[in-house]
Amino acid sequence: MSLITLASLERITAPKLAEMLLAAGTANAPDAASNIAVVDVRDDDHIGGHIRNSLHFPSRSLDATMSTLLRKLADKDTVVFHCALSQQRGPGAALRYLREREAAGAGAETKAQKVLVLDRGFVGWQEEYGPDERLTEAYRKELWEEGY
Repeated sequence: MSLITLASLERITAPKLAEMLLAAGTANAPDAASNIAVVDVRDDDHIGGHIRNSLHFPSRSLDATMSTLLRKLADKDTVVFHCALSQQRGPGAALRYLREREAAGAGAETKAQKVLVLDRGFVGWQEEYGPDERLTEAYRKELWEEGY
């Protein structure tokens, strides 16, 4: 039985994640970007932008795609999950990922990995970094101004 719970999930702020992503793109850390993965589990609300180079795995399809996600993220040092607000889908997906990873690795040695949830989700992210093309792709300011 896993001891991992929603309450035990660690969170990361948008500024800290932005710092990590920007540092990963510098000459000092050319390999770092490949060691961080951001997983966006928003469903139809994925419109309006997303964190640059994030992986889109809608929460409604996680049952069918979890094994793919486990394979894609196996070599990452840090994995950050988020949804719109990171109150339900993001933390739920992170918890499920951790439990599935634990079950898949039972009896085998697996790479240590830090799994985090983006505090305030994409809503918080876009408030600070929406127009910043270094960090956000396909941002549509008008959708957020209308109170999307």
